[in-house]
Amino acid sequence: MRKTKEELRIVFMGTPEFAVESLKILVENGYNVVGVVTMPDKPAGRGYKVQFSPVKQYALEKNLRLLQPEKLKDEIFLETLRSLKADLQIVVAFRMLPEIVWNMPPLGTFNLHASLLPQYRGAAPINWAIINGEKETGVTTFFLTHEIDTGKIILQEKIPILSSDNAGTLHDKLMALGATVVKKTVDLIISDEIQPIDQSELLKNENELKLAPKIFRENCEIDISWDVVRAHNFVRGLSPYPGAWMSLIFPNTNEKTILKIFVTEIEFASHQLPWGSLETDGKKFAKIALKDGFLVLKEVQAPNKKRMEIGEFLRGLR
Repeated sequence: MRKTKEELRIVFMGTPEFAVESLKILVENGYNVVGVVTMPDKPAGRGYKVQFSPVKQYALEKNLRLLQPEKLKDEIFLETLRSLKADLQIVVAFRMLPEIVWNMPPLGTFNLHASLLPQYRGAAPINWAIINGEKETGVTTFFLTHEIDTGKIILQEKIPILSSDNAGTLHDKLMALGATVVKKTVDLIISDEIQPIDQSELLKNENELKLAPKIFRENCEIDISWDVVRAHNFVRGLSPYPGAWMSLIFPNTNEKTILKIFVTEIEFASHQLPWGSLETDGKKFAKIALKDGFLVLKEVQAPNKKRMEIGEFLRGLR
C-alpha cells in the first residue's frame, strides 16, 4: 500500500545553511522526518568554541531525532540508523556516503546537487558555474550510486545567472529553489510517478563535461594573463567566499600587499601598461591592467582588515 507523506519515514542528512531550507520545507509541510544526520560539532572561531551546524540548530529547535556520527561505517551508528526504519533518505550538502548507508532504505537515497547534472559534478558547482561565465544553472535531484554525482536524475529546474550575481547571491537562490525541488521529488516518489533518467542520456560527448572540484585558497589568485571578462567572472565566482586575491603594490607602500577582491567592474581599453600593473589616483579609484582593458576594483580587503569600498581603502593607506 502506498504511503502518505505523514506515513513515509524520511531520514535527512545535511550540515550547512544550504541544507536547512530543504529540511525546513519538509518539516513545515508535515512530512515525517524521523531522523536528521549531521556532522559532529567542531570548535570554531578565535575562542575555539564548539559550534553547532545550521542543520543541527534547526533540528534541535524542532525536536527532531539527531545523529552525529564520527564515522559513517560505525556499527553503533548503522544500528541506530536501521532502527529508524527509513523508507527514504535525503542528502543535501553532506558528505560521501558508504553503500551500506545509501542503500539502506527501500525507496533509496536521493541527493540535491546545485547544478544541472551531469555538468559541474563536484564540491563547488555554484562557484565554477560563475567562474566559467555560464548564463544559467539550476538544481538536480538524483539517486545516489557508487560514483559521486553520477546517479539517475529525478528532477531538474533551471534559473538564469544574472550579471549581478556572485557566488553568495546564487547560493541563496539555489538554496530556495533546491528546497522546492526536494519537496517535489518526495511527492513524485510518494505517488510512484518518478521516471529517473540516466545522466549519459544528457551528455552527447564526454569532452563537454565540466567539473566543479573543491576550491583551495592557493587556487584563488587572479592570473594576470587573463582577459578582463575572465578575471571579473573569477572574482564573482569566489565572492564572498573564499575570495579572489592578487599581490599588488599601492601608493605609499614599498612592498606587495595581498588583497582580497570581492567586487569589480570591467573597463575595456587599449593600453601599453604591463599586465597586472596597478593604476590609481590614490584616493577614489584603482584598477588592474589586463590584456584587453582594466579590472576596476570596487570592494577589497587587506590582511587583518575589514572588507571595504576601494575609496575607503585608499584613504586608509595615507
